[in-house]
Amino acid sequence: MNPASPISRPVNASFDEEAARAELYGLLADLFYAPPNAEQYAALQVAVTEAPVAGGFLQEPWRDFVGVARQMPLADIRAEFEALFGGVGKPEILPYGSHYLAGFLNEKPLARLRTDLAELGLTRDERMAETEDHLAYLCEVMRYLIAGDDAAVANLTRQQAFFTTHVQPWVGRLCDDLAAHPKARYFAALGALTAAFMQVEAQGFDLMS
Repeated sequence: MNPASPISRPVNASFDEEAARAELYGLLADLFYAPPNAEQYAALQVAVTEAPVAGGFLQEPWRDFVGVARQMPLADIRAEFEALFGGVGKPEILPYGSHYLAGFLNEKPLARLRTDLAELGLTRDERMAETEDHLAYLCEVMRYLIAGDDAAVANLTRQQAFFTTHVQPWVGRLCDDLAAHPKARYFAALGALTAAFMQVEAQGFDLMS
């Protein structure tokens, strides 16, 4: 699980639905893991904002997010990331499942997640500072479960189980916190896009039940 270069995975209209889902999960993984570098920021400035189908549910939040990214200097986005997720002491926003599900970091939800990841044959790159319940890692796992080559792991049943256990129960609260935070502008828009996408995902998985 290693989020790579953020905007190197654009949502492309030529992709089928499953590929587009994987691309968006990968993009969210990148964007939540770190502020954009110069290349990634430049890509946002020219990102396509029209959905493949006019009036698509994600078109407006995607357009809003790209619009905010285009209005803000890169230095301001980086400063916002540091203000929300960094700093000395406890960060103002903690994008970790354990924080929202148990009230503390490194609690039982993380232990359960690690057990499930081991069953999927996944481990955290020890060079990465964040624990596995960081939203970036969870999105990267979802991307793998959609786009991976091993059909025994990368399938809808595994996606649904992982999403409903480790993502859906808390990601909406994180997005609400970003929307309400007075220092969040870029990440509030990213949170709105994330919330809309997760709503689509939840509805899709509900249809499987």
